[in-house]
Amino acid sequence: MSGPDVESQSPLSDGVEYERNKVMRAGGIPSAGAEKPLTPSETEKANSSDASIHASGKPDTRPRHARTGEPLSLPREIAVVTVVCLAQLMTQAGVGQALAIINITGDSLGITELASRSWVIAAYSLTVGTFILPAGRWGDLFGHKRMFVIGFVWFGSWSILAGLSVYVDQIFFDFCRAMQGIGPAILLPNGIAILGTLYPPSPRKDMAFAMFGSVAPGGASIGAVFASIFAQFLWWPWAYWAMAIACFMIAIVAWVVIPACPRKDDKDELFQRLDGLGSIFGVGGLVFVNVAWNQGSTMGWTTTYTYILLIIGLVLLGIFAVIESRAAHPLIPRTILNAKLGFVLGCIACGWGTFGIWVYYSFQFLLVLRGQTPLLTSAQFVPCAISGLCAAVTTGVLMSRIRHAYIMLTALLCFTVGTILVATAPVEQTYWAQTFVSMVITPWGMDMSFPAGTLILSAALPREHQGLAASLVSTVVNYSISLGLGFAGTVEGNVDKDGSDVLKGFRAALYMGIGLASLGVAVAALFTIVTRPRKKT
Repeated sequence: MSGPDVESQSPLSDGVEYERNKVMRAGGIPSAGAEKPLTPSETEKANSSDASIHASGKPDTRPRHARTGEPLSLPREIAVVTVVCLAQLMTQAGVGQALAIINITGDSLGITELASRSWVIAAYSLTVGTFILPAGRWGDLFGHKRMFVIGFVWFGSWSILAGLSVYVDQIFFDFCRAMQGIGPAILLPNGIAILGTLYPPSPRKDMAFAMFGSVAPGGASIGAVFASIFAQFLWWPWAYWAMAIACFMIAIVAWVVIPACPRKDDKDELFQRLDGLGSIFGVGGLVFVNVAWNQGSTMGWTTTYTYILLIIGLVLLGIFAVIESRAAHPLIPRTILNAKLGFVLGCIACGWGTFGIWVYYSFQFLLVLRGQTPLLTSAQFVPCAISGLCAAVTTGVLMSRIRHAYIMLTALLCFTVGTILVATAPVEQTYWAQTFVSMVITPWGMDMSFPAGTLILSAALPREHQGLAASLVSTVVNYSISLGLGFAGTVEGNVDKDGSDVLKGFRAALYMGIGLASLGVAVAALFTIVTRPRKKT
C-alpha cells in the first residue's frame, strides 16, 4: 500500500473518517424507521439545511431529523442515544446473565459435562454474529426504527421461552438461546444505522459511537449481577423473564423517542433486494461451520457427523461466494474486498475470539476452581464496566488525534495481557492480584478495537458502502466469540479428556486464547507498518 494513510489524518482537517455515514443523509443508504421514502422536496430541504449550516463556518453538530432537517432537542438526543446504547447493553447482558449462572442452569437441566455448557454462550453468539448482515439489509428495506423495535420484541419473546425451558430440557434451552441471539442481531446494525442517520459528520458523532461501545462491559456485568441475584435467592428462570420485561419496556420507549426516517425505495423484487439466496447459503454455511467446531469440543472429532457438518458448512460458504459474485444486491459487495478489510477483520476476529475464551473461562475459573458464588463472581467483574467506560471515552478522544492502526494494536495487546494474567493466576491467589488487573486491562481491548475497526473500514470502503463498516465489525465480533469458544473447547477436551484435571484443561483453553491474541498482535503490527504514511521526498 502506498501513499498517505487516510485513516491517520485528523478528521478536523479533512473529515475522511466521518464519511462513513454521510451518504445516508443524501439517500445513498436508507435511514431509520419511516414507512415511505423522502419526497424530492424533503430531500432538497434536508440537503439545503446542511449546506446553510456548513456555509456559516460554524457547523451545527446536533443530530437532525432526516425528514425535516430540524435538529433534535438535547433531551430527545439524550433519550435516543440512551435507547440505542441499550441495544448494546442488553446484547452483552444476554451473555453475562448466562455466564454467571451457567453451572446452576446446567445442573438444573442435567448438563453434566463442563465443555457442553459452553453451548449456552456459543449458541447465542453464533446467531448474533450470523444474522447481523441480513438484519441490516432488512432495516434498509423495512425501516431501521421498525426493525429496531422488532429486535427488542423478538429478544424479549425468546427470553420468556428460555426461562420456560426449565420444564423441558437442555436441547430446548440451547435452541431458545440461539433464537434469543437473533434479537441482538437485529438490534445492533439498525441501532448503528439510526445513530449514523441522525448525526452529521463531527466529533460529536464519534463520541456517540464510542458511547455505544462503552456500555458493552457494563451490560455484561449488569446481566451477570441480576441473574446471580435471581438464581441464588429466587429461581434462575426469572433472570430470563426479567430480561423479557426489560426488552418489552425498551421497545415501547424506542418507538416513542426515535424519530421516523425514510426507508430505501427500490423497484427490484423483494427477494432480490434481500439477497435471499445469498442470505440462505451464507447464514447456513456459518451455522454449520460453527456448530461443527462447538460439537467437536464435546462429541470429539472422531465422531463422523462432526466432519460432515464442517464439510457441508464449507460447501455452503463456497456457494455463497459464487452467488455474491453475481448478485444484483449482494450482502457483501465485491468492491469492498481489499487488503485493508482483511487486516482489520483479522485483528477483530483474533481479539474478540480471545475475549470469548477469556470471559467464559474466567467465570469458570472463579466459579469452579475458586468455589465462589455466582453473585460474588459477578461482583468481581464489575471493574470491567468502569474500565470499559474509561476506555471508550479515551478512545473517542484519541481517534481524532492518532492513527487508528495504533489504537487497534494497543487493543490487541490488552487482549493478550489480560488473558495471560488469568491463564497464569494460581487458584489460591487473592482476587486483587492478577485477576483484578486482568479485569481492568481486558475491557480496553474491547472498547478500543470496536470503534477503531469501524473507522478504519469506513475510511477504506467506498462511499456508497459506508453503512457496512460497523455491521461487518459487529458480525466478526460476535461470530468470533462463538467460534473461539469452539476452538478452546476442543483444546480443553483433548487435554482433560476424562475430567480429572479441570485446572489443566482450563489453562490449556486460555493458552489457546493467548495464541489467538498473539496472532492478532502480529497482524495489527504488520497492518500498522504497511499503512504508515509515506514521507514526502
